[in-house]
Amino acid sequence: MKIQVLGTGCAKCKQLTANAEKAVAELALGVPVEKVVDLREIVKFGVMTTPALAVDGKVRAAGKVLSVAEVMTLLSA
Repeated sequence: MKIQVLGTGCAKCKQLTANAEKAVAELALGVPVEKVVDLREIVKFGVMTTPALAVDGKVRAAGKVLSVAEVMTLLSA
């Protein structure tokens, strides 16, 4: 499983990263949360508003900070 947070490093991006890392830890997935900060790479995902969360290369949420519970739901599906 590959988990990526797409964002330039704003406060919301950092919060989504922290929430994703906590969700990964609580689910004991043992995978890192990758941060994608390069705008060209973010655009390749088709994301126009950050932060965004991608799982296995597919954008699952964009433009909002998901809670830890919401991230856990996405990762469990």
